[in-house]
Amino acid sequence: MNIKKYIKRVFRYISTGLPEQHITAKIVTLSPNDLLKGRNALITGGTSGIGYAIADAFLSSGAVVTITGRNKQRLEDSCKKLLLSHPNCKERISFIVMDNKDISSFKNIFDQHQYLQNIDILVNNAGVQGGLISNTNEEEYDNILETNLKGPFFLSKLVAQNMKNNKIKGNILNIASSSSLRPGDSAYNLSKWGIRSLTLGLAKSLMPYGITVNGIAPGPTATPMLIKGEIKEITHNNLPIGRYAMPEEIANMAVILTSSIGHMVVGDIVYMTGGAGIITFDDVKYTF
Repeated sequence: MNIKKYIKRVFRYISTGLPEQHITAKIVTLSPNDLLKGRNALITGGTSGIGYAIADAFLSSGAVVTITGRNKQRLEDSCKKLLLSHPNCKERISFIVMDNKDISSFKNIFDQHQYLQNIDILVNNAGVQGGLISNTNEEEYDNILETNLKGPFFLSKLVAQNMKNNKIKGNILNIASSSSLRPGDSAYNLSKWGIRSLTLGLAKSLMPYGITVNGIAPGPTATPMLIKGEIKEITHNNLPIGRYAMPEEIANMAVILTSSIGHMVVGDIVYMTGGAGIITFDDVKYTF
């Protein structure tokens, strides 16, 4: 046994009285289905992590999928990867280069890509972390708030107006976070509190037009945002569940909430946090 790991386990037991958990997670994904057949989805930040997993699950559920991101090469690589998993879906996979902070470009992009007028599922997923109040600066703060909150605010406005004008009954799904429940000590936390509020406001405003708005709040998730390099270890002893969430788990819920199965879920945030932010804040240190 690795001596450092052994010492860590002993120290944890002495300090908390809890043994180290040995986690093995069997991640179940939805089988190919027609839950989203005929639907048209736009997923921001779809090149990796949760956004990519949602794109993959949506394709398996019959949707036409467009992913966005800032880097054309990464978008092309992600679409090729999706095509390898879905070789018969070439006509249902596309990408658009779009910066969530460039609000003025949204309308032009929609005008240039007429098929976006048919979008009936918007997934606001793109986001960046950071911005601790103890060491952030104004530039970093603005970057986080504009990417995580301002972008979804105005993109939702554009998509919702198009749905309303064209009598499209659809869904907006916002990716929040366990941070939307935590004390706000960072720009990231504040942005996710804002997403939670925006979800409620959009749901209240758009339900009369047949547009259903909900959110998913993942806890710490095994994505490149949190885990650099190849993801081999998902144990997280500071979380009640004992491990990171997997993007595929979030994607399963995204399919359910945007399909007919989820019609009665309105203005809700589904907290897939493993207990983070709900029954514990111990997975995050609060210092100044």
